[in-house]
Amino acid sequence: MPIITNIDVMLARRKMSSGELAEKVGITPANLSILKCGKAKAIRISTMEAICKALDCQPGDILEYKPES
Repeated sequence: MPIITNIDVMLARRKMSSGELAEKVGITPANLSILKCGKAKAIRISTMEAICKALDCQPGDILEYKPES
């Protein structure tokens, strides 16, 4: 998939666990895992906003486009 999620990178930079982020964002750890591994087909803008707020980052810090070869 050409859209890559860098949630793990931001979690490491912020020294935050996945469970802590899920709690702050208000989603289940399972749903956060789906987002982290890139299996999600969509993400709500409100969820992206909550993730960015919790991680003190911009959407571009989390999402990256890499075209398939």
